[in-house]
Amino acid sequence: MEPKRLFDCIEHQLNNFPQEVMFAAKENGGWRSYSTAEVSTTTNALSAGLLSLGLSGNDFTPEGSDKIAIISSNRPEWLMADMATQQIGVIWVPVYPTTNPLELTFILNDASVKYMFASNQELYNKVMSIKDKVPCLKEVYTFDKIEGAKHWTELCLQDADLLHQVEVIKKTIPVEQVATFIYTSGTTGTPKGVMLTHHNIYFNLQSGKKSFPFPDAPTQKVLSFLPLNHIFEKVASYIYMYSGMSIYYAESMETIGDNLKEVGPDGFSTVPRLLEKVFEKIMMKGEELTGLKRKLFFWAVALGEQYDNLKPGSAWYQLQLKLANKLIFTKWREALGGNVKFIVTGGAACQVKLLRIFNAAQIPVYEGYGPTENSPIISINFRTPRDTKFGTVGLPIDGVQLKLEADGEICVAGPSVMKGYYKRPDLTAETIINGWLHTGDIGVIEDGKYLKITDRKKELFKTSGGKYVAPQPIENKMKESAFIEQIVLIGDNLKFVSALIVPGFSKLREWAKQHGIEYKSNEDIIQNTMVIALLQDIVDEYNKLFNQVEQVKRFTLIPREFTIDNGEMTPKLSIRRKQVLANFEKEIDIMYL
Repeated sequence: MEPKRLFDCIEHQLNNFPQEVMFAAKENGGWRSYSTAEVSTTTNALSAGLLSLGLSGNDFTPEGSDKIAIISSNRPEWLMADMATQQIGVIWVPVYPTTNPLELTFILNDASVKYMFASNQELYNKVMSIKDKVPCLKEVYTFDKIEGAKHWTELCLQDADLLHQVEVIKKTIPVEQVATFIYTSGTTGTPKGVMLTHHNIYFNLQSGKKSFPFPDAPTQKVLSFLPLNHIFEKVASYIYMYSGMSIYYAESMETIGDNLKEVGPDGFSTVPRLLEKVFEKIMMKGEELTGLKRKLFFWAVALGEQYDNLKPGSAWYQLQLKLANKLIFTKWREALGGNVKFIVTGGAACQVKLLRIFNAAQIPVYEGYGPTENSPIISINFRTPRDTKFGTVGLPIDGVQLKLEADGEICVAGPSVMKGYYKRPDLTAETIINGWLHTGDIGVIEDGKYLKITDRKKELFKTSGGKYVAPQPIENKMKESAFIEQIVLIGDNLKFVSALIVPGFSKLREWAKQHGIEYKSNEDIIQNTMVIALLQDIVDEYNKLFNQVEQVKRFTLIPREFTIDNGEMTPKLSIRRKQVLANFEKEIDIMYL
């Protein structure tokens, strides 16, 4: 594989498959497209403007290079600013839009950020509210036009001398230069700046592109809505760009459904939580059906639950599934734009039940895995025949060496392993040992080739009786019930396992109606003895699947979802277990009285 820089994707597109639509986004109610040629021109002009500010890569070291940060939703300007920054050797520091002011202040100071992009009024205000605490930050540019703020187009300069300098600098940037710091908030502790080089990310995206595979497909469209701040969506975007796919940006998380129908994408990347939400909406519509339509709907879902790509089933099953796809699942596909050929999910474990049903419905969902520190892909379920197994995260991609430690910890080595944590050689030494990245995830190899994640090393807990419990497999299994929206197991140094359960309130509302129970509020319904008995029966049924020590002995129903705003979930929608335990300390204490 010939090493390249990330921004070389523009030249690659121009030379191989110049697009009329490289990027597209909604502007004034319509889709505004940006061709490859326009992206190239704009990116170079923005690089020239950044040079005019005195920014440079200096000696191309993490310490010597200048840094630019961004806090923005997904939009074409995000990637154009990213590539413009890379082209002059400056390091890109993306920040989640949901980052709280305290963490934002830490990140900007830790990285010594000099300039910043903010997408809208709200995020501009957030940055300006802490600007006096960040002495290194000189100016903030916005993508939306905001009174009193400098607009990013002011930096797009068509100065011949500066544009010539940009071309000269581009040629000198080494593939081993750090392209970005990705600050991982994780589940606890101070954010850590993961240093990823051009070669780290380029090697990973090309290996992922070849292994999955993503063929060159200049006629395909994708929808982007996962935060570009996360390395998963960023790498996916560069895979799309190097493959010639057109990237359309969803307006917001709330408009994804409408945007899918408008764009009709060939694929997209997501996280399990969003797939769960899609499935919940589908099931609620099914609940509203009556008579034969209702029977057919739930007959199709039941067929989907039995689907296994490695075991096709009898001819009778195949015939029924074909009929279910014609009568029921075709409407599901239409709701996703009618053209989806792949959905890649990662960031957390996906329910096997959902994987079975969606794939049965000819909505191909492929689960993958990898931490930011590996740029990030370690493994993925491939699109090649018999290279997908539900419940696993698939096969290691080309070029990734994988081994399991004695305790099951997943370790990897190869060109996509990070350079290290910025300013934290101590943490780097703890994480990369003899060239092997220790992921902190526990796994097993199934059928001699598929990697399966069983838990997080740090999330394993030990009861006061000395027995270890892995919470994630139990939580994921119980979430298969439509009546359980979210669940967090508790039991570290305690005499038994308990749980905080957020019920599936949409499903519960329908159930209450059917049983003549008045639904005044979430707070009221979780006190109802019939509801508590219902959840107890569900928990008891799932408990039969687990060892005695792993079974949930008591639970408390919670009246609201765990959220990012309350600190209970990370921006990529993973549970922050310690914060959940802190926020519901009283409820937990009562279960152990």
